[in-house]
Amino acid sequence: MLLQILDLLLDAAASFLGIAFLARFALQWARAPFRNPIGQFVVAVTDWAVRPARRVIPSAFGYDLPSLILAWLVQGLRLGLVYGLTAGGHASLTAFGPIAALAVVEVAKLGCHLAFGVLLVSIILSWVNPYAPMAPLFDALAAPMLRPFRRIVPPLGGVDLSPLGAFLVIQVLLIVLGYAQAALTRALYMPALMPF
Repeated sequence: MLLQILDLLLDAAASFLGIAFLARFALQWARAPFRNPIGQFVVAVTDWAVRPARRVIPSAFGYDLPSLILAWLVQGLRLGLVYGLTAGGHASLTAFGPIAALAVVEVAKLGCHLAFGVLLVSIILSWVNPYAPMAPLFDALAAPMLRPFRRIVPPLGGVDLSPLGAFLVIQVLLIVLGYAQAALTRALYMPALMPF
């Protein structure tokens, strides 16, 4: 029971930080403005780690790699800590590979959830108040995800159906990532449970 509570607390903290690092990556990737309450919040939450990481990890091709790698590291640390606690004396260094791969899957899942939330808020703002102060931010973040679907699905009667395609792709990705997570978790924990 205590291990489940600890796992829940670690997962909540790692997910919060992971989403914050991914949001910073997404804001820079989409060239969205940081001069808004959400951008300022993301910078305030992540600056303590991103600034020192930028001295060691360079950005590449205009992408904020330190933020992305920090999101992966946070997930990897959480998974490694939980694995070390659950595997007990059977923990080994051979678990590093599956934990690193599992952290990639966790970051991808967080990215899918972040994309889903951005699209949902963007759609709601476009219906309710397209001139809201936060609308340009969410439009800038949603536009790169919707652009491929807008080329295929034109607006019908003034209604943009492209978010439906994006939501469908996100759901398919989450299913695939769920299967990958299950396979990697089995690969990680099965050797630890086998008696020697």
